[in-house]
Amino acid sequence: MVTDVTTEEVWRRIMDPASQTSAIVARDADGQVVGFCHYVLHDHTWAVAPLCFLEDMYVDPAHRRRGVARALLDRLLDLARQKGWPRVYWHTRLENAPARALYDQVTGGPDPMVRYTVRLDR
Repeated sequence: MVTDVTTEEVWRRIMDPASQTSAIVARDADGQVVGFCHYVLHDHTWAVAPLCFLEDMYVDPAHRRRGVARALLDRLLDLARQKGWPRVYWHTRLENAPARALYDQVTGGPDPMVRYTVRLDR
């Protein structure tokens, strides 16, 4: 569970033009937000341009299976091409079959990397 303090800080970063954290929102025909993704740009040691880490994507359950997630991904990838970011990457849970089906369409399948995490916040 994400705390209110964390949520407020993330949105503060998203709204700060100097921050490396940004967001894209999807709206329905009435202008209501039905989905979003937030991403973080970061330096790395294999190229000069930053990488884009898609931190989280959410689509309102009432609007799922309607192309909202695909539109968000497509917009982020278009932005990456425009900005010259060499890579956009993200993680998802193994059991998240609906999301993985979309991600496999977009990427051709998962890459060969395995993620390891040491949790220091518990």
